[in-house]
Amino acid sequence: MRRSSSGPAILVTAAFIGPGTVITASRAGADFGHALLWALVFSVFATIILQEMTARLGVVTGRGLGENLRHNLRSPIARVIGVILVTSAIVIGNAAYQGGNISGAVLAIAPLTPWTSALPLSPWPIVIGIFAFSILWRGKYQLIETSLKVLVGLMSLAFITTFIITKPSLMNMLQGLIPRIPDGATLNIIALIGTTVVPYNLFLHAASVSEKWPEQDNKDENLKAARKDIYTAIPLGGLISIAILSTAASAFFNSQIELYSLETLAPSLQPLLGDFAPVIMALGLFSAGISSAITAPLAAAFALRGILGLKVDLNSWLFRSIWLTILILGVLVSSLGIKPVTVIWFAQVANGVLLPIITIYLIWLMNQNTLGIYKNTLINNVLSVFVLLVTLLLSGRSLASAFGLI
Repeated sequence: MRRSSSGPAILVTAAFIGPGTVITASRAGADFGHALLWALVFSVFATIILQEMTARLGVVTGRGLGENLRHNLRSPIARVIGVILVTSAIVIGNAAYQGGNISGAVLAIAPLTPWTSALPLSPWPIVIGIFAFSILWRGKYQLIETSLKVLVGLMSLAFITTFIITKPSLMNMLQGLIPRIPDGATLNIIALIGTTVVPYNLFLHAASVSEKWPEQDNKDENLKAARKDIYTAIPLGGLISIAILSTAASAFFNSQIELYSLETLAPSLQPLLGDFAPVIMALGLFSAGISSAITAPLAAAFALRGILGLKVDLNSWLFRSIWLTILILGVLVSSLGIKPVTVIWFAQVANGVLLPIITIYLIWLMNQNTLGIYKNTLINNVLSVFVLLVTLLLSGRSLASAFGLI
């Protein structure tokens, strides 16, 4: 029986449309209207370019990005550096961000269950953690894929519905596609791109592609299916992000309302959406939070498995122990209200270093003659180098910001 061609790229979409993306896109729209829409479109374009290369890598070699990284780093020193970078940016970083993912889902549910506010400890982080645990523990790739398809569908329904209700100006949206940087918008642009083009999705996608299509005797058909999947799922994620930004632009730009957190988003939309505002936003935020809460631990496990050369599958205790550690840390951070500022700062620095390095590695690897007809074409190289230059700029500004230089 022929398997569905859809799947791996939906994990990428589910991963980058998290609570961080919701608030980043909302604040960009509220502060600058549709003026930064071009940055969001570019980030989707960049994601497609990089994810296509990682998908091609996974299909052709039958290995994830971590495995390929370890396989091609022959020097012991280079391997040690690779392990440190991947562990810092992917594993430690995802542990820090996992608390935000779960907290985002909790913020969506809490207003609908006011009785929980009287409890000494909110039960929702644990409930959400158990839900994510139940999906990941089964160790069935198809179950994970199907669950995330449902969650992405719910996000689409919620955020695109709010987009339609707010009736954004088509002219303003078209003008927003013209690249320009309003005063004070530089860090917002970096944030918009940084929440979409992230290193851990490269590891997640390459590994999930090799799990979905492990056969090495049918590369052409598998690669065709993988590309079709990318060109469907990633633009859908972009459409959700655009809907979020446009909704905020239509509702809050040039108003006196300022969005500083997820808690202020739903109440601020109440005049436009009426009594359905809490329900619609809860649906979107919950789906965003829980989908990221599933993909972040999974990506960390895939990345560490690959870079350490661990020959384990999704059902092994070692693989499970990696994602379970990330999940438990996220539940604890969310339950106790901990704000791991130092850890997140460290993860941002590591991510800032890792993204251009991984991009350079991808370009180099995808030009190897061992890939034969599957290596990069001239167009692939031109587009990927362009993305690389932007990631270098992004990383430089992120590092400067992290160290307080800007």
